[in-house]
Amino acid sequence: MIYLEIGENEAGQRLDRFLRKYLKNAPLSAIYKAIRKDIKVNNKRENERYALKSGDVLTFYCTQEELEALTKKPERNRAKRQFEICYEDDNLLIVDKPFGLLTHGDGKEKKNHLANQVVDYLIETKSYDPRKEKTFSPASVNRLDRNTTGLVIFGKNSESLRELNKLIRTGDSVEKYYLTIVWGEMKAPLDLEGAMIKDSRRNLVTLLDEADDKSKTMRTIAEPVKVRGGYTLARVRILTGRTHQIRVQLAEAGYPLVGDPKYGDKKCNRIARERFDLGTQLLHAERLVFNIKDGPLSYLNGMEIKAKVPERFRKIETELFK
Repeated sequence: MIYLEIGENEAGQRLDRFLRKYLKNAPLSAIYKAIRKDIKVNNKRENERYALKSGDVLTFYCTQEELEALTKKPERNRAKRQFEICYEDDNLLIVDKPFGLLTHGDGKEKKNHLANQVVDYLIETKSYDPRKEKTFSPASVNRLDRNTTGLVIFGKNSESLRELNKLIRTGDSVEKYYLTIVWGEMKAPLDLEGAMIKDSRRNLVTLLDEADDKSKTMRTIAEPVKVRGGYTLARVRILTGRTHQIRVQLAEAGYPLVGDPKYGDKKCNRIARERFDLGTQLLHAERLVFNIKDGPLSYLNGMEIKAKVPERFRKIETELFK
């Protein structure tokens, strides 16, 4: 008989979702069969939708060897740290992601990405001990493209992660600001709204004339900071967090990001490549502002976090707007 006590970082999950993460090597059919026949919560049968509470005790028939086989995690080498820390407390970590690093792994890169680097850092500083956690791992609440630099927020415990995910979905609780250089002279601020649909196979976003039941809404506000010689340094705030949102909406508005290979202007990109050896967009998540009036993270209210603009971005900016 195995006895398993639910901790604070597992509380709030549905029973089946917890078991799918905890018994990661077990077939789904075996997990749902065990819920129906073998697993008890506090000595009672519960259905798969039961919301676990801290202190709940799960019991099920299994040997220690079988449990180790069902829960074993693949071993990996530590990821070399490439990020800078912009803010950290007991609940969250905000880092500056460098150019060229994935926020999460993909089919080609499964080890050396920002999420793994952050987990390794938190293990090293004893902020996270995977041996004491059954399913929880620190995770990010926002994602940046590989070639976008700047601020990424990680929750260090499950309560903070849930709260951050809830807050990030509302445009006013966590204000997100970016800097970019676009082709064209932006004379006045833009307030862009629209509907989008993503082609996951090609990792490409298309704007729609009208929203439908498969589309998602986007809203982006951009204002010119410097304007000269056919270019604009723009500060952009996103009120929704969609894939390629800034890139596709500014391009549609007539201000494609300089160097953007997917949504950019071919002539502009050719000039940028010849002049600056630039083959991708300049986009930097430079600032976060917290507006949190209540809840467990209300101590962040009014706080502003900044990430230094990368040297390459600054050099190109200086040359274009000197």
